[in-house]
Amino acid sequence: MERSNGTLVTEFVFLGFSSLAGLQRLLFVAFLPLYLFTLGTNAIIISTIVLDRALHTPMYFFLAVLSCSETCYTFVIIPKMLVDLLAQKKTISFLGCAIQMFTFLFLGCSHSFLLAAMGYDRYVAICNPLRYTVLMGHGVCVGLVAAACACGFTIAQIITSVVFHLPFRASNQLHHFFCDIAPVLTVASHHTYLSQIVIVMLCALVLVIPLSLILVSYIHIISAILQFPSTLGRYKAFSTCASHLIVVTIHYGCASFIYLRLKSNYSSSRDALVSVSYTILTPLFNPLIYSLRNKEFKSALRRAAGKTVSLPRC
Repeated sequence: MERSNGTLVTEFVFLGFSSLAGLQRLLFVAFLPLYLFTLGTNAIIISTIVLDRALHTPMYFFLAVLSCSETCYTFVIIPKMLVDLLAQKKTISFLGCAIQMFTFLFLGCSHSFLLAAMGYDRYVAICNPLRYTVLMGHGVCVGLVAAACACGFTIAQIITSVVFHLPFRASNQLHHFFCDIAPVLTVASHHTYLSQIVIVMLCALVLVIPLSLILVSYIHIISAILQFPSTLGRYKAFSTCASHLIVVTIHYGCASFIYLRLKSNYSSSRDALVSVSYTILTPLFNPLIYSLRNKEFKSALRRAAGKTVSLPRC
């Protein structure tokens, strides 16, 4: 919808799947079970960790927070996307778009710093096992999560403010399925090169600093593991880090591809495809990666299921 008379945009129209008009119902049928499965697996992970005292450790505390964060993250984007796949008019209000951008940026940025906290947890567990319970006490874990959320909130607030203080008078058509940074910037009537630099620098801050901390942690972890006398000990130590490394690679790989570029490098079709991977597939795979690779969690899940089955019926 072109705004040739110069009036302000009051709503945005999503065109993310417009090129697949004949397949949108099929996409709905494909995405809905994946979303429900993601919700179910995250709910199982959180409830199992809460109910089983053997899992009341820092690693599983962070995993429960991560699962909760991913559940909220998908809730911000996917339900609206599913409704739009069946709707003729795929719109969102200007305020609703700003709220959606802020919320997913807050959760996504917090997620990055949370992965760094999980890397630090693995570093302490392997490099300082005798002091693990002291260095990673409950207060420290809560403090790390609070710091991750505070950093995410601050950066999301700044980016959202920069983006939505720009004038929107030319077009309200977003070639995407949610209010991501690049597609919203693309339809802004005017914005300076400085605003783009500020946004890219903040995105780099969110990605580079946590990733650097993770890399430093794993340099020390690998150095410590290589000094273990037995092959079995080295294998067990590496296996406790493998799930975290896989999730880190997927998260930072997708996020770097999307957010560490200027507007001139934006490709709507390519970015929408990558966005589907990190809004639908990544939250689906992460719980499976952590649970299926973890014998301790699978044992706790069996105990929880056994308790549920053995409960007396009224």
